[in-house]
Amino acid sequence: MSTPTTESPIASASEAERLIESLNAITDQLEETIGQETAHVRAGRLRDAAKLCEAKAEISRRYTAETMRVISARELIARSLPAAYAALRERHGAFQALLQTNMTVLATAHAVSEGILRGVSGELARKRAPSTYGPSGRANVPSAKANQPLAISRSL
Repeated sequence: MSTPTTESPIASASEAERLIESLNAITDQLEETIGQETAHVRAGRLRDAAKLCEAKAEISRRYTAETMRVISARELIARSLPAAYAALRERHGAFQALLQTNMTVLATAHAVSEGILRGVSGELARKRAPSTYGPSGRANVPSAKANQPLAISRSL
């Protein structure tokens, strides 16, 4: 499949039909990649999900380029291919729902991992702090300034 570039404007219904076919093929690839990423993240296989990053970025770039071409030719497409245009709009709505699910899964994984790191950091700080009692007889809470930074490796 050719990589879309800044091409000449769409001037005929047959060109518009080829454009829609191209966008549908790219959308199929992107939906498959995003579905795989979502499944990997849900299953906790973050390394597998990270391997899809470059492919997802490339397909997304192609999707954006073709979408911009469709937008620039939307009047011609709507006029000459109304059924295909309606189907394309409906597919775009379904794709948005898939993206929302993917973003929710990614945000959940981010929140969970952040909570784990905060918990580990707090537990390490608690264990490092001396156990003392204040004037009221209650245990002193370690100062936030006494916490040592937590170093982690960002590589999956």
